[in-house]
Amino acid sequence: MNKGTVYDFLLKTINTKGAGFLCLIDPDKQESEKAVKLARKCASSDVDAILVGGSIMLEDNFDSTIKAIKQFVKVPIIIFPGIFNVCSSYADAILFMSMVSSRNPQLLIGDQVKATPLIKKLGIETIPTGYMLIESGSLTSVQYMSNSVPIPRNKYDIGSAHALAAQYLGMKLVFMDAGSGAKMSIPAEMVRNVKSNINIPLIVGGGIKTPDEAKEKVEAGADFIVIGSAIENNPNYTIIGKFADAIHK
Repeated sequence: MNKGTVYDFLLKTINTKGAGFLCLIDPDKQESEKAVKLARKCASSDVDAILVGGSIMLEDNFDSTIKAIKQFVKVPIIIFPGIFNVCSSYADAILFMSMVSSRNPQLLIGDQVKATPLIKKLGIETIPTGYMLIESGSLTSVQYMSNSVPIPRNKYDIGSAHALAAQYLGMKLVFMDAGSGAKMSIPAEMVRNVKSNINIPLIVGGGIKTPDEAKEKVEAGADFIVIGSAIENNPNYTIIGKFADAIHK
């Protein structure tokens, strides 16, 4: 990404395609070679940007994975920091997230303060993002690792209030997530209610298993859809193009 910022690119994607498609790659779940193969397939299947990250990093391959991916794809590579102790100079941007749905001060501001010196040193573009965990019907990795209570999936007013608070705090994006391995995705009515109350882009992810389900979220107001497990669990990655067609209005 040499022209403009990644955030500008994301806004342009919404304007030109109606909604954007983000693929999530977790380096902890696959070797770099497989991650690169997936990234290349995504880039050739109309994925708009690639998120790289996970809730816990057991393997020491975060930086090398992003470096390897960067050699083969031209779409933006954005760090999705499940934890803030991993970073890479090869990434184009980082979602600088505050978990606004949590009451854990470490996730609201503590971890972010620790990460800022390294992010500044590496010169990575930061995109302030209000992150909201939504109840998914199962105990997800992010829920367990964050030790936080998700917003009830039928409490639309609570979801909207948190998203609006993120906007008023100056966040540029709101990310509603059911979490990796979610049993159920975020209800369309929750998406619709939240989007109707904010005027910054809304990202929706977690538990979305089919292109039709992704389309439902877009029609409800999602500006970006994040797909991870549904692609990783498809050996031939043939479903990527179907997701792209469903997401891009």
